[in-house]
Amino acid sequence: MAVPRVTARDVARRAGVSQSTVSYVLNNTAGQTISAATRARVQEAAEALSYTPSAAARALRAGTSDTVLVVLADVPVGVAAVTIMGTLGATLRAHGYVVAYQRRDGRHLAEMLQSSTPVAVVDLGAFTAAELASAADLDVPVVGVSLDGGDSHLMRVPQRTIGRRQAEHLVARGHRRLAYAASTDPSAAGLMQGRLAGVRAVCAEHALPDPVVVDVPLHADAAARSVSRLRNRAAAATGVCAYDDEVAFAVLAGMRLEQLTAPRDLAVVGVDDVPLARLASPAITTVGVQTSAVGAGLGRHVLNRLQPGAGLAEPDDEPSVTLVVRATT
Repeated sequence: MAVPRVTARDVARRAGVSQSTVSYVLNNTAGQTISAATRARVQEAAEALSYTPSAAARALRAGTSDTVLVVLADVPVGVAAVTIMGTLGATLRAHGYVVAYQRRDGRHLAEMLQSSTPVAVVDLGAFTAAELASAADLDVPVVGVSLDGGDSHLMRVPQRTIGRRQAEHLVARGHRRLAYAASTDPSAAGLMQGRLAGVRAVCAEHALPDPVVVDVPLHADAAARSVSRLRNRAAAATGVCAYDDEVAFAVLAGMRLEQLTAPRDLAVVGVDDVPLARLASPAITTVGVQTSAVGAGLGRHVLNRLQPGAGLAEPDDEPSVTLVVRATT
């Protein structure tokens, strides 16, 4: 079992001073009126506990750049995630930081930090609120995005809002029986749960039946069977909320094999606004999230914690979620 890492908070508790005082003493911060006796207590406590300053403190004291660890959730990495990582990396590299990306792969945050010494961690929806709380003493700032829209992070991408946008658009178009085209990828379950909840909430608010949920594989013949199932029910669906644009493509491919057309037989709404969505035939109506703003915002949050005097404006907590109307609806 790994030995818990000694933190500046432990040193402060032993020396009977504040954590900021520990930081001032160990970093030799200029302009502080700290007595020689207090400095000695802090140094003695640090030596007694074998305290090693965090990577962030070492990098800032030395004036050198260091690594920011970005941890990806165990979910599919699509265009949206790639865009977030791209703008996040560009924001941090512009300020001299190296960015390293890792999958969580079921590991705990403390375990990942034991094998590396990042100056900060960016959590792309990989860890629960409880895990983050347990890592609060690790002396490494952790910022991130909550993919379920919860308050465990500084930035949030509420999946329920995405599902609501899809369903509200179809209801506004006059559809009264909706279906949800689900991904068959097990790692998509977390995101899909929130999106489907948003669709269900809109149906309930309009006194409509609960949406028909059908798994849609990314193969035309299998997708055709899924389309046939949702069309052959007693109350056939006329509007489909797809998990993402890839699943929306699969729905369209299945519809072609079933000799159905969108939006005449089925209206289809995707998610992510991938570049190919506008090139589909017909072009796919979709919900886009301002993912570039998410990446840049996460980068600014990191910089504000590593360089508190830089004066960077705090980013918005939630990116805009926009409906892009095209031919499938």
